Amino acid sequence: MSVLDSFDLSGRVAVVTGGTRGIGRAIAVGLAEAGADVVPTSRTRGDVAAAAEAVRERGGESIVVPTDVTDDRDVTDLFERTAAELGGVDVVVNNAGVNPAAALGRPERVEMAGFDRTLDVNLRAAFRCSRAAAEFLRESDGGSVINVASVGGVVGLPRQHPYVASKHGLVGLTKSMALDWAPEIRVNAIAPGYVATELTEEVRGNEDLRRSIVDRTPLERFADPEELAAPAVFLAGDAGSFVTGACLTVDGGWTAR
Repeated sequence: MSVLDSFDLSGRVAVVTGGTRGIGRAIAVGLAEAGADVVPTSRTRGDVAAAAEAVRERGGESIVVPTDVTDDRDVTDLFERTAAELGGVDVVVNNAGVNPAAALGRPERVEMAGFDRTLDVNLRAAFRCSRAAAEFLRESDGGSVINVASVGGVVGLPRQHPYVASKHGLVGLTKSMALDWAPEIRVNAIAPGYVATELTEEVRGNEDLRRSIVDRTPLERFADPEELAAPAVFLAGDAGSFVTGACLTVDGGWTAR
C-alpha cells in the first residue's frame, strides 16, 4: 500500500458525536472526503439532517440519528442503526463537548450542576459511546476510536476547572482503553488548541482576550475547524495503523512553551 492509499477511508463507516457544528462537522466532512460513510450526530434533528447532507455532498452515505450522548438508550440506538443501515462501525469520533457558564470561574464560584454536566458530556459520554460501539469495532478490520480532547487535557487553564478535569480524564481514558482493546481497536486522542468556532466566538470578540491567546500561540492565530480534519483522517485509517494510546496536540504550538 502506498502512503497516499493509506489515507483512503473507502469502505469505512464513521460515527461523529457533536458532528453537526464546528470541529465535529469539519471532521465528519473530512472523513467523507477521504471516502468514509459518516453519521454525524447531535441532539437536534435539523442540525443532524444538515450535517448528513453535507456528508452526502462529499460522496459519503449517511443516516439521520439525533442522539443525546448522555442517554444510554439513545447511544445504543445510534450504533445499532448505523451498523444495520450502513454495514458496520469502523470509526468512532467522540467530539461532543460543553463548557457551560455554570462551570466557569474560580473554584469557589463553580456550580456543582455545571461541573456534573461538563463531566457527563465531555467524559462519561465518550466512555458510554466507545463501550456501546466496542462489539462493532472489534468486527472491523482496524477499528479506531478518536477522542477529541483539548490543550486543557494536557495543561491547566484558569477558571475552567470542570472542563480541564474532563479533558484530562479523557486523555487518561484514551490511554487505558488503548491498553485493554489492543490489538483489535486503536484508541487515540486529538488535543486542539483554540479553534475559530461558535464556542470561541465570545472569546474572539474580546480583543484583549483574543490577543492574549494569539500571543501565547507560536503560530499566532486560532485554528480553522478544517485543520482538525486531516489529523482525524490520519488516526482513523491505515495511515495511523501503528498509533494507539497517543494524544496528538493540534494547538499551534500552545503546549510547546
